Amino acid sequence: MKKVGIIGAGISGLYIANLFKRNSNYQITVFEKNHVIDLDEGYGIQLSVNSVKLLNQIGFDKFKDDKKFNPNKINFYSIKSSNKICDLDISEFNSQECKYTTLKRSDLVNFLKVGLEQSIKTNHNISKIDQENKKIKLNFENNEIFECDYLIISDGVFSKSKSLISNNKTQPSFNKMLALRGTIPNSQKIDCNNISLFLGPDFHQVIYPVNPSGDLNFIAILKYDLSINEQKNHLLFNENNFIKKILDDIPLEMREFINEIKQLKIFPVFISNNFFKLKNDNVHFIGDALFAFPPSFAQGASQSIEGAYELFKSIENKTENSFFKNRVSKIRMVNNRSKFNQFAFHLSNPLTTFLRNIFLKKLVKNKKFLESYLGKIYR
Repeated sequence: MKKVGIIGAGISGLYIANLFKRNSNYQITVFEKNHVIDLDEGYGIQLSVNSVKLLNQIGFDKFKDDKKFNPNKINFYSIKSSNKICDLDISEFNSQECKYTTLKRSDLVNFLKVGLEQSIKTNHNISKIDQENKKIKLNFENNEIFECDYLIISDGVFSKSKSLISNNKTQPSFNKMLALRGTIPNSQKIDCNNISLFLGPDFHQVIYPVNPSGDLNFIAILKYDLSINEQKNHLLFNENNFIKKILDDIPLEMREFINEIKQLKIFPVFISNNFFKLKNDNVHFIGDALFAFPPSFAQGASQSIEGAYELFKSIENKTENSFFKNRVSKIRMVNNRSKFNQFAFHLSNPLTTFLRNIFLKKLVKNKKFLESYLGKIYR
């Protein structure tokens, strides 16, 4: 029996643990640095059909219907005029069994950890990783040592494990964007059946339902530069004066939504710029530890799940050396679309904005374009 160590109990780590649990050839242990698994109630996620199909393999299709929602459209709005530009029918990519899904991150994490409780060790902060031949030795700050045959690193964009292995050669960079997130109770001001995307100068926001009760997730991306010291000052984002300053930069037309937000949080957006190729085929990165995208294509969770599945299958089929190359190819495709979306969503020049809206109206109805731009990712 092969021992598998998984660092990080997020979506990608818990999902791949579920896959390994079904194969008696592997014994899994998941290590989480925090004393409990993070269940951030205010954080909604979107899952396109590529990830729903993979989640269904571990029973997600039986997950409670009152905990998830299936929007049919993305409605595009202009912040300046408050007018609807157009809508995109994302249900075109659905099948009977797999549909575009929104839900709370906490509900998905709770689903993923069921049955894994005995395999998860909390309060385990990694301090050293030794790679000796085919065996990997993990040293933790609590002085515990763990040996495994495979190591899977899924501890996020600021992966400590990745820094230990790479000697701090691969650090994420600040994207000169701030993210604001929170929840909005059932509101008469917004379409509670679909995803609403508001486009404005150096700003966009997304509001979408996370369950049939009409609870809404809110996330806004605002262009904003920070000094190096400000980026490192985590306390800054909880200071009332700083929060007020950020909210004052929100377009006036969006203030009505801001005033309704509960559990508002502000944080800087960090993204990956390159890949780190490991020489040891028994050590792998997945999720944001492998690569973090700009949050403008709603593929973070879906790609974490997809990458975890690809890695599991490559280990199961003993083709581990091909995983990195294949995953990088898909990541580049998603990353390019994420960057382009961010650029298009934040246009500020009135002429280019006018032209963008014209093209949007045409492109959302162009099936050939949608199949190329979205279908290659969603399917």
